[in-house]
Amino acid sequence: MPEPNAPTPTGPVPAGAPAIQFLDVVKRFGPTTVLDGLTFSVARGERVALIGPSGSGKTTILRLLMTLEEADGGLLLIDGDPYTHEIRDGRRVPIPEKRRRQVRRRVGMVFQQFNLFPNMTVLGNIVEAPVHALGLSREEAVARADRLLEQVGMSAKRDARPAALSGGQQQRVAIARALAMDPEILLLDEVTSALDPELVVDVLEVLRALAETTDLTMLIVTHEMQFARDVSHRVLMFDRGRIVEEGDPETMFTAPTHARTQAFLKAVLG
Repeated sequence: MPEPNAPTPTGPVPAGAPAIQFLDVVKRFGPTTVLDGLTFSVARGERVALIGPSGSGKTTILRLLMTLEEADGGLLLIDGDPYTHEIRDGRRVPIPEKRRRQVRRRVGMVFQQFNLFPNMTVLGNIVEAPVHALGLSREEAVARADRLLEQVGMSAKRDARPAALSGGQQQRVAIARALAMDPEILLLDEVTSALDPELVVDVLEVLRALAETTDLTMLIVTHEMQFARDVSHRVLMFDRGRIVEEGDPETMFTAPTHARTQAFLKAVLG
C-alpha cells in the first residue's frame, strides 16, 4: 500500500469553464461498447488520474481527445467549444475541419511508445511541429526546444539520434516535444509502461516537476499508483466504460468505498 504520509497536490484548482467535458459519450469497437454514455469534466488546471483494469476505456478517452478515434455518440468539448461534433437543429453533426484543428492545437499527448522520428536529431524532433503547425520561426522553435530540453534534463543529448538514447531518455524527449506545442491540456498515456523499471524514476520525476511548476490541465492514464496519488487532484476509477468511483487521491487510495475499486487496488498494490 502507498505510504500513509505520501504527498498530496497543493494549490487551488482554477475556477471557470471546464477544460474538458465528455457529455454522454459512446464509443464502440464492433459489437463491443468501450465507453457507455460517459459523462465527466476536468477543470482548467486540474490533474486527473484515470485508473482501472485493462480494457476499461481509459486509453480510448485519450485517443478521442487526440482525434485518433471518433465517438459514436455524445459530445466532447474543450474549454466549452465543440471538439468534433455539435448539436445543430437537433442533430449531432461534425464541426468544420478548420475549427477542429484550431481546438485540437490546445491538446498535447505523451504516448506509451515514444514515436520519435528516427532520422532526426533530438532537437529536430522537437522543432519540427512548432515550425510547421504553429508557424514559429526556426530560431523561435530552437530557443523553445533548448529551454524544454534543459527542463527535462536532456540538453546534453540535443544532437543525438533517438537510437542512441535509452527508453527513459526517449520518453523525456517525447515530453519536451509535446510541451513544445504549448498545449493547454496534456494527456499522459501509460508513459512508463514501455520502460525498464530502473528508467521509470527519472521520467516520473520530470512529470512530478511539471505538475508542480505549471498550470497545465493533465489527464493521466497510469498503472503507477503512487505517481497518481502524488500528482493528481482527483482520481477516477473506471470499469467497463463507466466511472464506478471518484474522489481525492487520499480517499481513493486509503478508503475506497466501491467493491470494484477495493478489488482493483488490492490486486495492483498487494
